[in-house]
Amino acid sequence: MIQISGESGGGQLLRSALSLSMVTGQPFRMTNIRGKRPKPGLMRQHLTCVKAAAEVCDAAVDGAELGSVELVFAPARVRAGDYAFSIGSGGSTTLVFQTLLPALLMTDGPSTLRIEGGTHNPMAPPFEFIAQCFLPQLHGLGVKVSVALEKHGFMQAGGGVLTAVVSPIKKLQKLKLLERGELLENFGRVIHAHLHREIAEREIATASALLEWPQDRMELRYANDSTGPGNALLLGVRFANVCEISTGIAQVGKSSESVATGAAKGLRSYLASSAPVGVHLADQLLLPMALAGGGKFATLSISNHSRTNMALIEKFLPVRFEVEEADAGVKCVTVHPAS
Repeated sequence: MIQISGESGGGQLLRSALSLSMVTGQPFRMTNIRGKRPKPGLMRQHLTCVKAAAEVCDAAVDGAELGSVELVFAPARVRAGDYAFSIGSGGSTTLVFQTLLPALLMTDGPSTLRIEGGTHNPMAPPFEFIAQCFLPQLHGLGVKVSVALEKHGFMQAGGGVLTAVVSPIKKLQKLKLLERGELLENFGRVIHAHLHREIAEREIATASALLEWPQDRMELRYANDSTGPGNALLLGVRFANVCEISTGIAQVGKSSESVATGAAKGLRSYLASSAPVGVHLADQLLLPMALAGGGKFATLSISNHSRTNMALIEKFLPVRFEVEEADAGVKCVTVHPAS
C-alpha cells in the first residue's frame, strides 16, 4: 500500500494517484486530502473521479464521501467499455477525462466516455486545451483518442457534455519536444452564453489591445446550448510542433478587463520565452512521458504543482525525473528509467 500525504497537494495529486494506481495495480492510501485548501477533503468533482476510477477498474474503495480527508483505493483489473459519468455540478469534465485516460489506454479493447459537468472551468483545462494542446502531443506518442464537445457547461450550473473514444495502445512512444517549430497562427475566441454581449466585446477589446492583434482575429461564439450563463476567453498560438492556449474564465465580481488581462498576460509570458511547453501542458505531459519510460521536453518553469506530481509518479513507476536549466528561463525535463 503506497502511503501519500495530500496536505500540500490539491485535486491533481489525487487524480494522478488514481491514474497511476489503475495503471500499475498498486493500492494507495491518501491522508489529509487537500489539507491546505480553504475547504479540505473531497469535493464533488474529486468524488466523481474516485467513483469513475473505481468503476473502470472494479476497485475496493474506503472514504469515497464528500468532505472525506482520507481515501483508500485498491484497484483490480481495468476493463474497456462504454462509460457514462455525471459530476452533478459544474465540476470539470476534462479533469475526469484526464484521470481515466491512462488506464483506458492500457486495456484490451476500445472504450467510450460520456462525462457531464463543466467544460469551461476556472482552475481546469477547457475543452479546447484538451483537443488542441494536450491530445496532439499524445497522438505523437502513438495514442489514438478523439474527443467531442456535445454541450457547453459552465460553473455553477454544469450540464455540459464531453465525449471521448479511446483505443488501446501496447507501448507509448517517447516524447521529445524541445522546439516550437514554425509559427502557423495566432487565434482568439470568446465562448459566451446567456450574458450581455458587452461583456464579450470588452474582453475582445482589452485582449486585442494588449496583444496588438486586430479585433477581427477574435471570434465571438455563442454557446446558448449551455444550461447556465458563462463566458470563456481563449487566446492561442499554434506552432508546427505545439499549441498553447491561455484562458480567462468570467466569474462573479471579476471585470471583463481583468479576465482579458489575465489571459493576455499568460500568452505574452509564453511568447516571451522560446520553450515549447507551457506551464499547464508541462504538468499534463509528465504522466504520459513516465508511462512511456522516457522522454524530454523544454518548458518555461517548473511549478510546485509539477514537482509534487513528479515525486508522486516516482512512487508508482520505475522512473526518475531530472530538471536542468537550459537557456535563461527555460527548463528541460527528462524522464529516465530508475537506476
